[in-house]
Amino acid sequence: MTAKSPVRPSLPLMLYLLLAILLATFPVVCLLSFVDSAAVRQELEANAEASRNQTESGIVLAVNLVDAGLKLFDRTLSREMEEGFALFIAEYERAGRDPGEMDLLRVKEELGGRMDLYIIDEDGVIVYTTHPPDLGLDFRQMPDFYGRITDIRLGGAFAADRVVSGIPSGELRKYAYMPSPDHRYLFELGLADSEFREYRTALKYREAVRELVDENPDVAEIRIFDCLGEMFVGEAHPDDGRRLEIVRKAYREKGMIEVENATAVELTRYVFVDMADLGYASDMSLVVELTYTVRRAEAELAGMLGRHATVLLIAFFCIGCFSALAAHHLTRPIRVLVEDVDAIARGDLERPIRVSGDAEFVHLAKSVSAMVGSLKETIQKIRKSEEEIVRHSHVLEEQVRERTAALEESSRMATLYLDIMGHDINNANNVANLYADLLHAELKGEPEAELLGKARKGLTKSIEIVKNVNTIQRVQGGAPSLCPIDLDTVIRAEIERSSAPVTHAGTTATVLADDLLSEVFANLIGNAAKHGGPAVEIAVRVEDSGEEILVSVEDTGPGIPDAVKVRLFERLVRGTHGTAGTGLGLYISRMLLERYGGKIWADDRVEGRPECGTAIRFTLRKAGEEGDP
Repeated sequence: MTAKSPVRPSLPLMLYLLLAILLATFPVVCLLSFVDSAAVRQELEANAEASRNQTESGIVLAVNLVDAGLKLFDRTLSREMEEGFALFIAEYERAGRDPGEMDLLRVKEELGGRMDLYIIDEDGVIVYTTHPPDLGLDFRQMPDFYGRITDIRLGGAFAADRVVSGIPSGELRKYAYMPSPDHRYLFELGLADSEFREYRTALKYREAVRELVDENPDVAEIRIFDCLGEMFVGEAHPDDGRRLEIVRKAYREKGMIEVENATAVELTRYVFVDMADLGYASDMSLVVELTYTVRRAEAELAGMLGRHATVLLIAFFCIGCFSALAAHHLTRPIRVLVEDVDAIARGDLERPIRVSGDAEFVHLAKSVSAMVGSLKETIQKIRKSEEEIVRHSHVLEEQVRERTAALEESSRMATLYLDIMGHDINNANNVANLYADLLHAELKGEPEAELLGKARKGLTKSIEIVKNVNTIQRVQGGAPSLCPIDLDTVIRAEIERSSAPVTHAGTTATVLADDLLSEVFANLIGNAAKHGGPAVEIAVRVEDSGEEILVSVEDTGPGIPDAVKVRLFERLVRGTHGTAGTGLGLYISRMLLERYGGKIWADDRVEGRPECGTAIRFTLRKAGEEGDP
């Protein structure tokens, strides 16, 4: 044998040393840069958060100031509406406390025609009104408001409300409430006046928060929603359905909800402004939707990262220059030593090793010289060993040929003996089984018939074992020769041989298999009949699964525990029932299906309920269009 020369590195040692220095300094420089970047990012995020909090606090204050002005205006109308209830209650008494007999339109005219009258029953439904669009309005759909008006109805005092938008029409109205004398109804007056709109225009939430929003360049949009989720400040969005759900959630939780949109580089906050007043039935609380853009902060951060990258490149360039000079000086003795060793490697074993550099290199040079001397002696020994190896190799090859021939002869003889034994034992078992059947018929009803029945079971098991051995011998005998097989014919043939009832809807599938495919169905249907009990029901189902056919043999027997399923198809593994067989049937089925390119496994007939029966499932490959594999 010729010794192969050592593989040289793809790069000089100086470059490796230079890379080592750079790699040693790279994490330190990067760590410093990362720490500085993280600090800047944290500072930017803190500043942005402080700016957002300041803007939101100012908005809450501005909205409350506007609401305070609106509340002062609303109170100026309360006295007029309280006096109007005197005519309302008088008409109720005149009608015998029957709202259906009340002339509400007449009372409206007597009140100047500016106020509409409403009668709300105990269920919170407007049952009578001079404003037809509100008839039938059910306040139970607004639980908080329904609770407040119920308290007013059960009380005994006048209660004024705020100027709010009507639910069906959106018209601004000032409402007030008074319970009926018998507390069965709640009387409501709704004052509609054009000056509401004019006064509301003078006190707008939009103008109140605009200056605060303009001071924060990160605010992209502001929208304001009332307690019913109606938007009255801002523009509509395509995804307002989703946003409205968040608005209602913020109102229910009476807090702030934050939603980040990474795609649009935006952050949306839903700020709840609590303006509820127990003195009024209506809740004037608002939810302010503020959309912030984080592009400015991201741009500042990107600029900072760019500056850091420039500094890193300059630092690496300087470090690389100094490292190259140091590496060149340090590796000079090694380069000289490499030249001498290369000459020796090319066969010049007389080449002297030049000594230079520090003590370590001198010691290395002496070691290499000693190694060269030892190498000369080793080469002589190797040449002698090669000659000995060649001689032994020829002897070993001859022995391998002789033993291979002996093994092949032993294999042929073993196959012959198995064929003879299988044939003769099977014939003997069949003859014995025939005589046992005749004898059993003669002894029918005799005590000896039970013992003969056990003997027949033993013969049946022996026949099954011989059959299984013959099948295994055929499976392992060589490469399979697969051809298209009509699956329905095979299934129906095995169903006819079964002693238990088997259902099968039929199939037109053609699969790739051989004449041993029937053994799979015989084993699976036989196992289901044997272990399922006297009332077992068996079904064979065939499903098209793309390039494969999925077949299921299901039974209504006692099922198989999960611990047994995982090793059910291993050789000589038996079931846990008293009727367990030899343990070869399922193993043979697995061997045959793997021979056909399929797989087999055990499932519960009803998923998650092993006690409801077993489903043995396996796959077969479809035959080609022309019938070729």
